[in-house]
Amino acid sequence: MRILAVRNDRLGDFMLAWPALQTLHRSLPDAELAVLARDYTAPMARLCRGVSAVLEDPGVGGEWASARALARLVRPCAFDAAVALFSRFDTALALALARIPLRVAPATKLAQIFYSRRLRQHRSRSDRPEWLYNLELAEFFLACLGVERPVRAEPPFLAFPPADVAAARSALAGRLGVDAGRPLVFLHPGHGGSSPTLPAPAFARIGRALVETGAGLILSQGPGDEQAVVAVSAALGGTPHVVYRSTRGLEAYARDVAAADLFVAGSTGTLHVAGALDVPTAAFYPSRRSASAVRWQTLNTDGRRVAFTPPPGAGESDFAAIDFDAAGARITRLLEAVRGRGGAPTDLRT
Repeated sequence: MRILAVRNDRLGDFMLAWPALQTLHRSLPDAELAVLARDYTAPMARLCRGVSAVLEDPGVGGEWASARALARLVRPCAFDAAVALFSRFDTALALALARIPLRVAPATKLAQIFYSRRLRQHRSRSDRPEWLYNLELAEFFLACLGVERPVRAEPPFLAFPPADVAAARSALAGRLGVDAGRPLVFLHPGHGGSSPTLPAPAFARIGRALVETGAGLILSQGPGDEQAVVAVSAALGGTPHVVYRSTRGLEAYARDVAAADLFVAGSTGTLHVAGALDVPTAAFYPSRRSASAVRWQTLNTDGRRVAFTPPPGAGESDFAAIDFDAAGARITRLLEAVRGRGGAPTDLRT
């Protein structure tokens, strides 16, 4: 059987599809599982256990033109079934044009008319994590295929061999001139999605609290994050820190993040890479329902994530209203707790 799973949107959204993708693979181990993803998330798709092929969305402008281009990409693969974990009009039409017999998606928007089976989920209520919505849809898809007892995947959803993680940590410390024996914390001020992120002085307060505990502070800079990193670096002043510039692609970045002890960020794609790796995460979310900490929860195991939002009565993006002294203390306790379980990051995932 040949199966196509679709999640051709942003990096964070794609990472939150991993429990669903790996559950599809574990439940149908003999099936060929392909993924349709955006070009810049494709390197991560190729790292996902059980994915045998990755189709890159050509990104053609205009819904009708995009649908035709996607159909030309998908039709030659002769898929038996497809599940759209994220549904767009062009994708829905493309799957129908590709003549895939079973086409499953959430029952939402006009696009649902192009699917053969639909599941009503009410994702706009944001009362469950996005990864769980994806997983429930995958299990509905499996039920449509006659699989009565799906085999759920468990974290960590992305893992590298311990020797590789140790080597990455040593190489990272050497490149940046930090002590690999200290806790290594990635602080990522940038954001690539629709959610706002902390102002530079707030990130700097968190960074100073972590440095005071002995952590090595690494400012993480991806494409388009330069101004945010410069601002946080300036706000840190004399607080020791280094800047990590991601220039070697997403897989290399993921391997370096796997070597960290903690990842601190707003609700952005790189945060969800860290969560998939089960690297402890500290995240800051607006209080907007569609962008809430519940909906966009990371994939960490319990006890390896903390989340913060503006308090009741504050504006949805009024991060200045957060008690950063309390937040810093909570984050440092998380770091101390996970370090106390065995030290090196490789030990934390056993």
